[in-house]
Amino acid sequence: MWRHAAARRSAQIRRLLSTSAPSAGAGAAVRGPCIVHKRGTDILHDPWYNKDTAFPLTERDRLGLRGLLPPRVMSFEQQYERFINSYHSLEHNTQGEPDSVVSLAKWRILNRLHDRNETLYYRVNSHCHTSHWLACACLFSHRKEVFDVCVCVWCYGLFLLQVLIDNIKDFAPIIYTPTVGLVCENYSGLFRRPRGMYFSAKDKGEMMSMIYNWPAEKVDMIVVTDGSRILGLGDLGVQGIGIPIGKLDVYVAAAGINPQKVLPIMLDVGTNNEKLLEDKLYLGLRQPRLEGEEYLAVVDEFMEAVHARWPKAIVQFEDFQMKWAFETLQRYRSRFCMFNDDVQGTAGVALAGLLGAVRAQGRPLADFTKQKIVVVGAGSAGIGVLNMAKHAMLRMPGTHKIGELGEGHNQFWVLDKDGLITKSRKDLDPAVARFARGYGPEEVEDLHEGASLVEVVKKVRPHVLLGLSGVGGIFNEEVLKAMKESDSPCPAIFAMSNPTTKAECTPEDVFKHVGENAVFASGSPFSNVTLSNGRKGYANQANNMYLFPGIGLGALLSGARHISDGMLHAAAECLASYITDDAIRKGILFPSISSIRHITARVGAAVARAAVDEDLAEGCSDMDPRDLRSMSESDTVDYVARKMWYPVYSPLVNDK
Repeated sequence: MWRHAAARRSAQIRRLLSTSAPSAGAGAAVRGPCIVHKRGTDILHDPWYNKDTAFPLTERDRLGLRGLLPPRVMSFEQQYERFINSYHSLEHNTQGEPDSVVSLAKWRILNRLHDRNETLYYRVNSHCHTSHWLACACLFSHRKEVFDVCVCVWCYGLFLLQVLIDNIKDFAPIIYTPTVGLVCENYSGLFRRPRGMYFSAKDKGEMMSMIYNWPAEKVDMIVVTDGSRILGLGDLGVQGIGIPIGKLDVYVAAAGINPQKVLPIMLDVGTNNEKLLEDKLYLGLRQPRLEGEEYLAVVDEFMEAVHARWPKAIVQFEDFQMKWAFETLQRYRSRFCMFNDDVQGTAGVALAGLLGAVRAQGRPLADFTKQKIVVVGAGSAGIGVLNMAKHAMLRMPGTHKIGELGEGHNQFWVLDKDGLITKSRKDLDPAVARFARGYGPEEVEDLHEGASLVEVVKKVRPHVLLGLSGVGGIFNEEVLKAMKESDSPCPAIFAMSNPTTKAECTPEDVFKHVGENAVFASGSPFSNVTLSNGRKGYANQANNMYLFPGIGLGALLSGARHISDGMLHAAAECLASYITDDAIRKGILFPSISSIRHITARVGAAVARAAVDEDLAEGCSDMDPRDLRSMSESDTVDYVARKMWYPVYSPLVNDK
């Protein structure tokens, strides 16, 4: 019975989509029949237009498809169910196989769908939890017809799967971390068809013309990497293209960016990975990495080319090694609308978790300035977290008075591969220098340059131990037992390195050695832990996907000239406030991934409002900056949600 009711609702939604969809922005639903200048197998081989067995008879006749497909016409929902059954069959058939084998098998079946039918692929990966979108239906819709069927365009078809399969939660680990790391390591062998664009050191002087080789007239979102520091795996050269592809899949699934308006890009400036240089299958330049001005000249030319063709596009830098992450961020952030996800996105997610850790202690957020935080890892992500956390402390109520919380106030102990960083270290990196320990009453007695992690934890007794080291298992039993003596009633351990093999510890280790009162978060997904008293120990995922889709979407819809620190802080504070006090008391610091579109709508609205407040917004398509300024907070969330693209098949021929 429910299937028949759901089908009727779906038909109503289709009619509404074809007659009254919102205007195109970040990604809008279909407004009317698309006219395609392709026929026959050319359409079947185009993943954007291909509907596989869902082509209606009218389109089969008029587009030369009759006879090229099995005669049965399947609905979108039937295709969806067929794929899910196939996916679950794969899971059943690979039981007992190594995790890496299973993960790559799942990635292959999803990638084949992506290559063949993009609309169905993104439907699979953006399928949301019904209850979340039912709650949003009335808020996000103004049309009476939509209100009457109690669903908005982003809910289309959700009633057909009342088993509440939450696909974004299930598939995010396959299209994103941790499996994307495994894919990048093996990308040259897995390569079947190109996706995105490749700009190499050999293309210098040609990039302005090359950028016009991309067929899309408009691009809203670009993710670019140079492959120099892929997750915690190091230099993977051109094989790092898997990261921009995975990130943009998340943009489509979480932020509703139209997949026709995204572009993954690899800047191939060589590799210093000898194993890759000797690999006969390696697809990138076989030369050492460019350095210095030669390197910057390539990135400069690329950025100018992108800006010349798509001046409103948001550019996200991803997985650049530390020296270039900071250099390019400072070089471009005031000239282009760009941000670095490793430096700024990771920092925002970590800040939300740090503020949650304060709440878990039952203390007011103003006490964040008194937290003792040990950070293991002084790379781009670690320094980004330190900078944002320091800035947040300076913004806390009451700290604006002179002398209350100046640069001399240092609540951080930073370690790298050589141990504790102090001011006595030679050749101290300027980015780290402001956090180096020095001399004075705030210093812990007998902590010296290069002190070990165990020694620092034992003597500092920190409230938070945060890892961005890329060294799997570095938070060993001795370190975690030392954290049991923390000055916090709820010690917080953040093992944020990706992929899973690089996580500093596991939740099982934390709850066993630190205690069941601890709170835990990690970059890659882990399962929750059953504690001795029957309660659940939450393995929170402190992943960038909570923030970067909203940062990009908010900047895009506001027409921001550039992305400011204030916009990033607004995103982090929005995420931090998403969790209720009751959830915090249970040890939940981050929401479920299944809520990702709702989270992104709120984060995007917060970013857009911050851009307006700072006079950085120039508006986007149908929305003037003055209109944005006049909106209430809830109206802004509504606006952002309505601009999200949702995967439905577009009519390819006019009915008349």
